[in-house]
Amino acid sequence: MAALGDLRVEENLRVKIGEAKNLPSHSVSNSGRNTFCAVRLDSEEIFRTTTIEKSLNPFYGEEFQGEIPKKFRFLSFYVYESSGKTEKVLGKVTLKKEELYKYHNKEHWFPLTHQDVDAEVQGKVHIEVRFDEYLNTNPESFASHRMTVRVLECSDLSVVNGSCNPYAVVTLSHDKSKHKDVKRTNVKKKTICPQFEETFFFDLENKGQNHDRTLYAFEDAFSGELSVSVWHDDSRVSREVLGHMFRGSFLGEVRIPLRGLDINTIHSAWYCLRGREHSKNHHQEMGSLRLKISYETDHIFLSHYYNDLRKFILQSPDVHPITSSAAYILGHIVDNRQECAQPLMKLFLHHDKLVPLVKCLADWEMSKTTDSNTFFRGNTLVTKMIDELMKLVGIPYLHDTLKPSISKVCSEQLACEIDSTRLKDGENINDNLTNLKNYVVDMVTAITNSGLVCPVIMREVFHALKEVATTHFPENAMIKYRVISSFVFLRFFAPAILGPKLFEIHAEPQATSIGRTLTLISKAVQGLVNVVSSKSVPFSVKEEYMIPLFDDLTETKFVDAIKMFLDIVSSPTGTHTQCFEAPIILKEGMLIKRAQGRKRFGLKNFKRRFFCLTNQSLSYSKTMNEKPLCSIPIEDILAVEKLEEESFKMKYMFQVIQPQHALYIQATNCVEEKQWLDILTKVCNTNKNRLQMYHPAAYMNNHWLCCKLADSNAPGCSPVSGGLPVTEMQIDVDSDREVEKIHSLFLTYMDKLDALQACMENHNEACACQEVYSGDSFQQHSVVIDDTKSCYETLAEIQKHVISLEQAHKQYLKMLHKHTIVGSIDAPIGDESYGLGMSGTRL
Repeated sequence: MAALGDLRVEENLRVKIGEAKNLPSHSVSNSGRNTFCAVRLDSEEIFRTTTIEKSLNPFYGEEFQGEIPKKFRFLSFYVYESSGKTEKVLGKVTLKKEELYKYHNKEHWFPLTHQDVDAEVQGKVHIEVRFDEYLNTNPESFASHRMTVRVLECSDLSVVNGSCNPYAVVTLSHDKSKHKDVKRTNVKKKTICPQFEETFFFDLENKGQNHDRTLYAFEDAFSGELSVSVWHDDSRVSREVLGHMFRGSFLGEVRIPLRGLDINTIHSAWYCLRGREHSKNHHQEMGSLRLKISYETDHIFLSHYYNDLRKFILQSPDVHPITSSAAYILGHIVDNRQECAQPLMKLFLHHDKLVPLVKCLADWEMSKTTDSNTFFRGNTLVTKMIDELMKLVGIPYLHDTLKPSISKVCSEQLACEIDSTRLKDGENINDNLTNLKNYVVDMVTAITNSGLVCPVIMREVFHALKEVATTHFPENAMIKYRVISSFVFLRFFAPAILGPKLFEIHAEPQATSIGRTLTLISKAVQGLVNVVSSKSVPFSVKEEYMIPLFDDLTETKFVDAIKMFLDIVSSPTGTHTQCFEAPIILKEGMLIKRAQGRKRFGLKNFKRRFFCLTNQSLSYSKTMNEKPLCSIPIEDILAVEKLEEESFKMKYMFQVIQPQHALYIQATNCVEEKQWLDILTKVCNTNKNRLQMYHPAAYMNNHWLCCKLADSNAPGCSPVSGGLPVTEMQIDVDSDREVEKIHSLFLTYMDKLDALQACMENHNEACACQEVYSGDSFQQHSVVIDDTKSCYETLAEIQKHVISLEQAHKQYLKMLHKHTIVGSIDAPIGDESYGLGMSGTRL
């Protein structure tokens, strides 16, 4: 039976921000606006697009993906107008966390609404209320009551302009009079989790005809409302509330009707802070925003819960025919093959069985294909799995190969347009052709020289594909090039050249002219590959302008160089060794770091720097293209850990511990912090000299804040996190999480499994099974069955394992709800889904 400690929750968010339309124009000029779109979790911004200039229908075309390391209540998208140093909100889309499943993995147009600043809140407040009866000294009055309100603490408050100095305002409102009693706490400086521990008293007179404490008398007298609002103290902003002037920004409030409280007990509970609802209506049309949202929550048990299902799935390459395997069936019942291709690829990769599975699936697919020209051009299970593999293991290789050439294109910005209908005034088509040819030569040379450093697992997969293809089509000498080029060029290098920002090769915004140049380069590369694999002219009549470039390139030795490259990346891995002499960029971006070696602490010691992590070092510089100011070799990174917030009163700080001192770094948000911690920890684990103990807080005022030791060289007081040291960088795969994703997919499509099993029970050997399903979405994923008996047995096993695992999930949910205390910090009143971290359904 599942125990409460047997499960962890991992959340992942992927958002494609498409475009906005019909944004409000300037009232005077009626012109376009410079806009960008930002993504927020509650009030915390985690991503923003580049700015699109002078458009009321901007196309952003950007994607965010990341693990979510914190609880949140609202996912919001803000469209800002950017004008110099000022930013103005034009409209927003706000979705509740529990509603995200409605939009999962589908594109939607969302209407933009007006921004209400007082509605953007997060955090919780702990309140205690009790009632005491006492005799009033006034002889004309009878028994009176006094309400005692304690404001204990708050948690996870919003940060306003980089700081949070909170205080609370307690207000008692009476229904039968306009009188309101208002009291407030002291201000707590620089904290999002203030400890107030302040008590306030409110006299409640009961002028009844007797001293009986009847329920009617109490409800009649105490039918008012208690409210607790939290504010950020800021002398620059003043607001009038209930006739009282308060300084600062509104952070949220709680409203508690007195009728709902039992006067005979002490009421103590955590509440989710809420925004204010204003009656002001905004009739102006704000436009709309196109989004594709995928939010996944994985509820993962301990490893032994998944052993049976994992073992059964991993047997797929050994099942004959392959159409009776669990992997094949999953890949052909889901509506979106990418959803199942990723967990299948990661699971089989982690257990060293990916190559056999790819080989079996490719062999079956080729056996059903008569035209070799159509190999791997569609989105089949095997093509999507290889796509996901190249994304997982090939990004550093991609950066190392293409980044210098793409950076050169973006920095030089030479004219490269060779379509005469698109030439600008003053441009010469021959000069442009020369510029474009030079860029293509640089790009192709970089690719063809990179064969020996192609990741080993990619070479093993390509070798398996080549073997299968030459077995099925031994008379076709070019087939070995065609099957490999369709992946490594058409699905890997060409898309990266076309959209370098999507592959994090070039982060800075690019001009329209640069995008056009990269498009032409990508077309040229694809054209050369088509010549190598099929000897056909790659351009249609509409693209005759490309033929002069193509003729020049085919006269060179590039055709032979591409063939040699394809031979290398599809050769047995024993023939070549992987050797990265040049540094491979693993992650880069702007962070805030504290100056090293400084004795005094202050804001002046914190500077924004461009950080770059490679397989050799962690360095930082003032900007992306400048010489590093500091470089830390990987062997000198002894540990990477979070830094306690109290050290500098700053969120999202972590420390890179070196032999002599630690480098303190601050990320912009929780998602960025987790990404850097994950990759740095992974790099640090390759260091044999990594620390076992560290200090979780900084050394300040001549002592460590964590253990209070005065010696600055004192050994750490807390064990480091992370696993055991490893000898080399490992691909980060959580096998249990991938099996849980596969289990959830089988559960989601259980109706299709039932229908397929019913088809088997009818003993219809000729059943192609697409007749079992209705709707257009499944027609393209019809399940072809080669052997009814073995397929039926596989379906029965899948259902047995999925149902058994789902019963464990249901038992856990019942146990969680049973042990959850409503009103605790983990389950605050007002938003159960936020408190529990799990909704009633997991799907």
